[in-house]
Amino acid sequence: MTALMLMAGGASAQDRPPLYGGAALALDAARYAAISGQTPVAAGRELALQDASVPLTDALKVEFSGRLAGVSVGHAPFHIDVLLTGDEPVADRVVQLAGSPVLVRFRTGAYATHDQLVTALALHQTEIRASLTQPPGMGVDPRIGALVVMVGQADAAAEPGDALRDRIARIAGVPVRIATLDAPDIDLADLQGGARLTGIDPANGRRYACTSGFVVRRSDASAVVTAAHCPDNLVWTDPERHEHPLPFLGQWGWGYQDVQVNGSPVTLPPAFWSDTAKTISRTVTGVRSRDQTRAGDIACHRGERTGYSCAEVWIPDFAPAGDLCGGACTPTWVAVRGPTCRSGDSGGPVFLGGTAYGIVKGGSYRGGDGSCAFYYYMSLDFLPDGWLLATG
Repeated sequence: MTALMLMAGGASAQDRPPLYGGAALALDAARYAAISGQTPVAAGRELALQDASVPLTDALKVEFSGRLAGVSVGHAPFHIDVLLTGDEPVADRVVQLAGSPVLVRFRTGAYATHDQLVTALALHQTEIRASLTQPPGMGVDPRIGALVVMVGQADAAAEPGDALRDRIARIAGVPVRIATLDAPDIDLADLQGGARLTGIDPANGRRYACTSGFVVRRSDASAVVTAAHCPDNLVWTDPERHEHPLPFLGQWGWGYQDVQVNGSPVTLPPAFWSDTAKTISRTVTGVRSRDQTRAGDIACHRGERTGYSCAEVWIPDFAPAGDLCGGACTPTWVAVRGPTCRSGDSGGPVFLGGTAYGIVKGGSYRGGDGSCAFYYYMSLDFLPDGWLLATG
């Protein structure tokens, strides 16, 4: 393993080969077992079923396209939930996946389809934002078939009870659930040095830190991606404290993207560090698109500030609060229920096993103790044109 491989994720340990396939997934199963109370064997089976079920949920979306309000998954045991509009019942099914029976449960009575909810969010986002004192985070919750609007304390207090929910529902024309945020969403860059990737912002002279994501390639060029709101000119510092400049090749940070590409003088392997101590690397074996990501999926991320953790996808169609995307963000981000996020995690990899999901953009914190309520990431669907994820 060359030293420059570390630009995909962290500080060096021994020259050990990256983990591949099932060995990488076993690490995530152990971490998931720790937070779910399952045995590592049971947790591993759950994550294997999660991966194996993607073609099934893709097929269910096609089969029920006219009525589909949402698809989500659950665990212990692993199952699939399908929410439909209308009252015509659909019998539950049991499907064999990866050698295990998986229950597919159907619920009816939703008011709007998933497509109608996403369209309503896109059409009325500006009006909803303008009607509140703080621009809210918004997303489509496929578990309940409704828009979730995350408002600040002042807006919640101004229209108590169901008044705020009903008013926004009239604007959007679809069901709405109100969630109250204690603190606004923020990008996860950090005003400190000595972290994974660092750079000076020429506007204020301060040193920022971010986390590198995945290796990408374009023709013969090799590079790493991180968040676009990180400094342009970045350096990676090796274990001997030698600095290696990473040339700025471009950034894209509007609406649905928050991604920056920094070049490497040598070809980088398709690997990333995933554990907190940066002693275990993994080979990237594939990519999960946003359309294939379900509420309830387990995803993991590694941030320079918070290390390695796994948690449940909350909202796959999420628009962060505020003006973090050069204005309002589109509902194309994926929100994950923590449990950890902190300044300095920006740009870090989101993954499961060797499958790459995206790179971290920002997070929302609870006002009481400052803990991470959720973070959100940019799907690798939105890598800049011409750049492809490096896989092995």
